[in-house]
Amino acid sequence: MKRARWVAWLRMLAGLGILVALVWHLGSQVFLDGLRRIDAATLAAALAIGVLTTVCSAWRWCLVARGLGLRLPLGRAVADYYRALFLNAALPGGVLGDVHRAVHHGRSSGALGRGVRAVALERTAGQVVLLVTGAVVLLVRPSPVLAPVTRFLASPAVALSVAAAGLLVAVVAVRLRRRRGASRAERALRTVLAEARQGLLARGVWPGVALSSVAVLAGYLGMFVLAARVAGVTAPAAELVPLVVLALLAMALPLNVGGWGPREGVAAWAFGAAGLGAAQGLTTAVIYGVLAFAASLPGAAVLLARVSPLPVERPATASPLPGTADGPHRTAGTGIIRQRAARVPSAPAGGPYPASRVHAERGEPS
Repeated sequence: MKRARWVAWLRMLAGLGILVALVWHLGSQVFLDGLRRIDAATLAAALAIGVLTTVCSAWRWCLVARGLGLRLPLGRAVADYYRALFLNAALPGGVLGDVHRAVHHGRSSGALGRGVRAVALERTAGQVVLLVTGAVVLLVRPSPVLAPVTRFLASPAVALSVAAAGLLVAVVAVRLRRRRGASRAERALRTVLAEARQGLLARGVWPGVALSSVAVLAGYLGMFVLAARVAGVTAPAAELVPLVVLALLAMALPLNVGGWGPREGVAAWAFGAAGLGAAQGLTTAVIYGVLAFAASLPGAAVLLARVSPLPVERPATASPLPGTADGPHRTAGTGIIRQRAARVPSAPAGGPYPASRVHAERGEPS
């Protein structure tokens, strides 16, 4: 537990370090300039794009959950996804909202493990589509940033890392096929692989997952291009797409503070390498961060509605009847206290009550 906390703190410090380095080299005026350029029309456009991406992401989550045998209505998925986006943007780490979404759905459905794995598979599907699209865009579309990226990917260190990862996967696959009595870790791995086939690669699942992931990525690209236009970047959209893809890939790095950090650093580097200016790249990333946070604000309303539900009217409990020993009787409508009548002793069973005894009890002369 302590080790996990230390790792989380180191990730946040790394994100803060990137932001501090950017402010040191480019100045704080870049951040302020990005905030001043945002107007109401830009925020409205960001909210509209956010509706598209959130609904498509929630639909993808529903498909994966149903593939794993979990019930998840689309309306509830949209509300939970909005809440997760808001928590991701408002809290450090950038993943706490997804963790809460996974645990909440798993517990409510009675299958915590499958609920957590459904969210993990849903997020993995989005990242795979982003990686494939980014690779295609960087290879097809010529860009000044392609040369350093290609040199990095073709470096011996990256090649050895990829080869080692492939060898490890092959060894694990062979061991899983040969061994009959698998250990607990191997059984867990088999379960994850089987659920990945059911939740992502099943015939009735993968077309919708692919379509929704492409729509979500298109929304992210559109919001980044909108941020670039607000920042004053006049380059064609086709020239901006490779730079935006790199910034989106950087957001997947677990070294951020509510999504801030690597995105701004990569955007500043990519825009500078493309000849558009590092300051323009940083301003674009800052505007995108603000727009993404604005698009997640409906999640705050969902969070407040779930935390503070409206009071439920309850039927009134029975109260003492007027005129009882609990208090004086008030006349209906006027509220005037009415004195209780004097108790008159009842007549004995043998005949009428003597009048002389009544006067004696009242203290009156007979």
